[in-house]
Amino acid sequence: MGELFTFFGVISHNHAWIFVTHMLLSAGIVLLLARMAMKNLRVVPTGTQNVMEAYLDGVMAMGSDVMGKEDARKYLPLVATIGLFVAVANLIGIIPGFEAPSAFLDFTLALALVVFVYYNFEGIRRNGAVAYFKHFMGPVWWLAWLMFPIEIVSHISRIISLSFRLFGNIKGDDMFLMVILMLAPWLLPMIPFALLTFMALLQAFIFMMLTYVYLGGAVLISEDH
Repeated sequence: MGELFTFFGVISHNHAWIFVTHMLLSAGIVLLLARMAMKNLRVVPTGTQNVMEAYLDGVMAMGSDVMGKEDARKYLPLVATIGLFVAVANLIGIIPGFEAPSAFLDFTLALALVVFVYYNFEGIRRNGAVAYFKHFMGPVWWLAWLMFPIEIVSHISRIISLSFRLFGNIKGDDMFLMVILMLAPWLLPMIPFALLTFMALLQAFIFMMLTYVYLGGAVLISEDH
């Protein structure tokens, strides 16, 4: 969105520059939040530690519903980190003068590929390559010739689904905010700001939930899930 003013855009309007600077800013904010939460750990948490522990408890509860408490705890670091990173990346785009890195397909596609590679790796590691790919053939052996290519296409389509869902929603939000700021730059945008904040957090939640679902489907193939 070259028409949108950004502070980093004062230096250069290059697509790669805008994307990388905002992505690094998001990563820096996430690291700062983690640092603040762990700086003075207490038995009774306060401040940032309290917020982050509540966040981790929420992610843990969500994962437990999908794949059980033990597995949810194992994959908590990955899912919670992705969720926090995506949430921050979405939210900074709401602040005038900044652009959400998740409004760039480069960002969302990279995250989708990370999730895709990791859950397939875990599925193979936990179940073995033969058992993992065997479940692609479905429960009926004489339909294996049909089910296997369908499953392959289904798994590959998850990359498109994860990346384009996040990219499309945040890009649309950015365009909506730009129009609102052009038409009514003062009091009226307060309502859209609240709506966009909700949508930014919702998209982070959806990304985390789908990551847990894909991980659960890969590592629990021998169970009735």
